[in-house]
Amino acid sequence: MRDAAFLLVIFLSNVIQGITGFAGTILAMPPGLMLVGYDVARPVLNALGLLSGIYVFAGNREKVCWAELKRIAAVMSAGIAAGLLAKGYFAGRESILYPPLGIFVLLLAIQGLAGLWKAGRQGGPAASGSVLNSRKQGEEGTGERPDRKVPGKGSNILSWGLLGLAGFVHGIFVSGGPLLIGYLTKRLDDKKAFRATISTVWILLNSIILIDDIRTGLWGSELIKLQLISIPFFLGGMALGGKLVRRMSQNAFMIMTYILLMISGISLLLK
Repeated sequence: MRDAAFLLVIFLSNVIQGITGFAGTILAMPPGLMLVGYDVARPVLNALGLLSGIYVFAGNREKVCWAELKRIAAVMSAGIAAGLLAKGYFAGRESILYPPLGIFVLLLAIQGLAGLWKAGRQGGPAASGSVLNSRKQGEEGTGERPDRKVPGKGSNILSWGLLGLAGFVHGIFVSGGPLLIGYLTKRLDDKKAFRATISTVWILLNSIILIDDIRTGLWGSELIKLQLISIPFFLGGMALGGKLVRRMSQNAFMIMTYILLMISGISLLLK
């Protein structure tokens, strides 16, 4: 029954993952920890996060902002290395990291929703509800960014620190998405570029964690069996999410992103 409930959690969380390109793992992690434990939930959800990245990238690779991807991969990889080293130290005591992380994620969500509300009152892009057009050269696959960059944001030391912390948390919990969103929402304002770029990040970073999990011997026969059984539930959720995202406006997409951040923060506080 616990495995069945875990599979249902995987389906529902990957509907969200298919819509936004993130949040699937962090929404699935709290019930996963309660249902099957850390040593099962973490590697299974990490592998599914890797598959979700491949799933979205396969159909949206021309939308990836490669310049941002290189920055994120470089900084978060260093954070993941630190997180993997610290994982042993926090073994059995992971809960002490949840409250401060949850509070920080909630603050990011509140800040983002306040920004959307302010833009709406001023009649800005967030109020229009229309999907922003991608730049022509990005759509032609030239490697240039298919987004509109928000000027003057995301380039300071705080932003780099946020990415490093996202990598650190991802290395321990495979749940660095909310912190990465705090960085990426200030860098990309096109939902297609946002979704494609963040999904490609998971391909790179979750591969690092998968290699470490294999190295440490987590992948026994029972875990492999559960992983294989989970794939149809994962694919069903991703397919449904992919259909829903095409019906969403830019404004609805951003509101949902910040609401999910808020839910993620609350779930961290309640773990």
